[in-house]
Amino acid sequence: MRQDSRLSRMLHVLIHMDRHEGSATSEVIAGMLNANPVVIRRTMAGLREKGYVRSEKGHGGGWTLNRPLEELTLLDVYRAIGEPPVFAVGPACDQPECLVEQAVNAALEDALAEAEKLLLERLGHVTLADLARDFDERMAKVRSSGHEGARCREGKSATA
Repeated sequence: MRQDSRLSRMLHVLIHMDRHEGSATSEVIAGMLNANPVVIRRTMAGLREKGYVRSEKGHGGGWTLNRPLEELTLLDVYRAIGEPPVFAVGPACDQPECLVEQAVNAALEDALAEAEKLLLERLGHVTLADLARDFDERMAKVRSSGHEGARCREGKSATA
């Protein structure tokens, strides 16, 4: 089953947006993520509706952060992108009258609900600033080792 990577991709984008001055166009973001600009606009629209980013049209326009990273949690972003399913596994409904399937589904539904509750609670305790600090620590280690900085898909240094 295909994974939904919207959350990790938007977290990536938001941290880059915090590190760069000015706005980022949908085309620039799409290039960074190897995605379609239309998909980027659609996903960013959810973040705009929650007030996490703003957009400006026209020359010099694009997307900018509307809140500091300290005020955004992973849960905030998860909810803004439409709360995609967190698990690829789930109960079957092929034979709903089958008592075995009912027992299996009940056990899976309970376990998945408990795991999802724990995961969402954890997402609510991690801010984007926490992720940015982790990045800073990783970058400091790379620099102290004498290696060149980490590169994202757009080919620019993660701090450029």
